[in-house]
Amino acid sequence: MTTIRNPILPGFNPDPSICRVGGDYYIATSTFEWYPGVQIHHSRDLVNWSLVRRPLERASQLDMRGNPDSCGVWAPCLSYADGLFWLVYTDVKRLDGNFKDAHNYIVTSPTIEGAWSDPIYVNSSGFDPSLFHDDDGRKWFANMQWNHRTESYGGSPKSPAFDGILLQEWDAATRQLVGPIRNIFPGSSLGLVEGPHLFKRDGWYYLTTAEGGTGYNHAVTMARSRSIEGPYDMHPQTHLITSKDAPDAVLQKAGHGQYVETPDGQAYHTHLTGRPLPPHRRCTLGRETALQKCVWGDDGWLYLEQGGVVPALEVPTPGEAAVVEKPARIETTFDRPDLPAEFQWLRTPVPERIFSLTEKPGRLRLFGRESIGSWFEQALVARRQEHHAFRAETAIEFEPDTYQQAAGLTHYYNRQKFHALVVSFHETLGRVVTVFSCPGDFPNGRIIFPAGSGIAVPSGCIDLAMEIRDNDLQFFWRAEAEESWNPIGPVLDAGVVSDEGGRGEHGSFTGAFAGVFAFDITGRKQVADFSRFAYEVL
Repeated sequence: MTTIRNPILPGFNPDPSICRVGGDYYIATSTFEWYPGVQIHHSRDLVNWSLVRRPLERASQLDMRGNPDSCGVWAPCLSYADGLFWLVYTDVKRLDGNFKDAHNYIVTSPTIEGAWSDPIYVNSSGFDPSLFHDDDGRKWFANMQWNHRTESYGGSPKSPAFDGILLQEWDAATRQLVGPIRNIFPGSSLGLVEGPHLFKRDGWYYLTTAEGGTGYNHAVTMARSRSIEGPYDMHPQTHLITSKDAPDAVLQKAGHGQYVETPDGQAYHTHLTGRPLPPHRRCTLGRETALQKCVWGDDGWLYLEQGGVVPALEVPTPGEAAVVEKPARIETTFDRPDLPAEFQWLRTPVPERIFSLTEKPGRLRLFGRESIGSWFEQALVARRQEHHAFRAETAIEFEPDTYQQAAGLTHYYNRQKFHALVVSFHETLGRVVTVFSCPGDFPNGRIIFPAGSGIAVPSGCIDLAMEIRDNDLQFFWRAEAEESWNPIGPVLDAGVVSDEGGRGEHGSFTGAFAGVFAFDITGRKQVADFSRFAYEVL
């Protein structure tokens, strides 16, 4: 029998919410500041998954200009009822300090692939919302409650900001919350309760939550009640899934997921996970999505099929499935009017201001806007890093006339964690190729220049490349007519482009991207044209 090999969604794909409609499975994951918002993958067999939609794609649904790094779309919940898909999500506007300013919305669509509605605002009392459709037709909205003070009344005193799980009825007819707000679950002693998901089975309401923070103490906690309003009794093991006490397990950070049943009643549970690299235990691929096979015990509680709480790297499939292998090298040419599905950009719902695929046919044209790392209007288009070892290549046509104009290839996490191979201008050298690096330990996104002023390069097209092998990154360049590649700059620390780089665990929590960028801080919008982009597994 084919096995499901974890992670099923490699690279930055956290907070997986799973939904089955007939024989189709869908997983929605967080996208944070990357646009369009929310990734939805589809599968028929739980083995092979393909990206089918990013539904938050226009300004009326999502505008993240100004959102800090690691804010934006957190923890979506996808469900299906009444002939509609329902997507609940948070747009978080603040990260540091006592407040989050987390606004929760609902959008709907009769199909995953079609256009989704404008959002309905719900509340702002906390993040990680979910919507539960009860079998009596009523709908219930749950989210964690954020407490900006230092004392907790509804949640765990260990982590007072995470002040329990709130529940309120949602009236679909009036499109608003109605009735009393109840704090139904304070969480376990692990603390940091968030990510609630409800489901019903044999007259029990089951509640799964994420706890322990989204780092190495992460966990899926489970509780149940005969009434949706509680009180909820804790699982005999407290946690259904966690790696917090198994530091040698391949799948770390296991937590925040959702239950699903196959058409014949087999049980599975998604969870986010990370795969750290030695020696610093940095998860360079970010938080990924995994899937575990579960069984129902005679006591009416859910357990991992393999026993214990530690997630397995491989689990049985619900039936026969042939694995569809992905190509080792993906060569992208920009000869279509739409951006290839694997690429995203940052924050803005007005992409025509930062790139075009039609202004110069056959090229991805970037319009130099604000500096690399800007929270407002940054021309950066990139795809996820999905492997610990890979090579990325691109070809650029760019003629800067000042050092304030730059464009090139980047290994990017956020404004404080990136490396970039840059085509720019130097007063005495003319057009140059050089390196920018922001290795995470400088305040306010300060960069260093490992290749100094750089190397003078001739006019015309320039090929740029980078190779990442676990924690090491090397940049390369060549002129258009050359066959051999020239290394530039020292080997850089690729591992800093990770959740744990810079400020460390919980300082940021998105993922690494490989992509192209351009900026022009003169305001003249100098263009950079890219004819191809290759991603190759090493």
